[in-house]
Amino acid sequence: MGDTKIRNMEEFAAVSGISRPTVSKYFQDPDSVRKSTRAKIEEALERYDYRPNIYAINQNRKLTKNIGIVVPYLADPFFGEIARNIEQRCIDAGYRPTLYSSHGSPQTEIEILDDLRAHKPAGVLIAPLGRATDKSAIESFCKNVPTVLFDSNLEGLGEAFIGSDNYSFVMQTVEYLSRTGAPPAFFEMRDPANPNANKRRQAYLTIMDRLGFEPHVLKIDGTGWAFEEIGRQGALKLLAENALPSDTVLCSNDRLAIGFLAACFEQGIRVGRTKDCRLRVASHDDHPFSRFTCPSLTTAAHDYESVSNQSVETLFRLVEGGGLSKREEIRFPARFIMRDSA
Repeated sequence: MGDTKIRNMEEFAAVSGISRPTVSKYFQDPDSVRKSTRAKIEEALERYDYRPNIYAINQNRKLTKNIGIVVPYLADPFFGEIARNIEQRCIDAGYRPTLYSSHGSPQTEIEILDDLRAHKPAGVLIAPLGRATDKSAIESFCKNVPTVLFDSNLEGLGEAFIGSDNYSFVMQTVEYLSRTGAPPAFFEMRDPANPNANKRRQAYLTIMDRLGFEPHVLKIDGTGWAFEEIGRQGALKLLAENALPSDTVLCSNDRLAIGFLAACFEQGIRVGRTKDCRLRVASHDDHPFSRFTCPSLTTAAHDYESVSNQSVETLFRLVEGGGLSKREEIRFPARFIMRDSA
């Protein structure tokens, strides 16, 4: 990377050896210039560490009122709920939101970004897949479109990240369960699709160590987003092998916990807080169906409204106010909800 500090597009055009109109055309739409020219511009961008003020560029043309909303898996009720809130806020503010699901596929996520770029949206709200995401594709996209990440953070990408504090989720559940009964074992997928799963496992290990308890992580097989069935099959296997190290189980997310409860019902195992119950089960997220399970699920809840509102308000500041002075990260704490399962 060179030491030359590029202050504006004119200086960048001069050092890159490409005409100012061509550079401007690239920043409006990278696909509008020849592939060889695009490669030359992108090499110069990296060499001189230049990031154009795309917001100033936008203010020189008529902005669309289109907002893109991208989630990993729309069939997951968590993403359905938060996307519903975001979509309504955009509509109320006079924007036209379009909702996309990447269906857990990194390639689909890239194709969505390409499609959005072609439509020149005013801004985009994206919950990335996480570890599976092609970070270079997100980085390239964010250079041209005002972008706010939510739920899943990719360090340094986008103008802001809005999400939940995973440590606060696990701290509340582990402390409560340990105070009222046996310390919990942690139930999770061996290869989790959920981008927050690893943060929750690490929080569990940290908090159990702080409390002086031996941690037990129960890793179950399964890939993809069919968490309920993965949780059910994993729980059936553990129950059949009598492999639970504790009579208290803390699931990584509510959808796995729903599967765990189904397995217990099939095996005639009572779950709950009363003396005739064999197991206690708790979880994280406050999935929209968690209050309707049998027994109802003790969990730590996302602040859906705050995450949704803050995500939208931050994007509006980007689109209408010309950008942020620096990248923002805001995380909202969980709210513990005690129900019948623990």
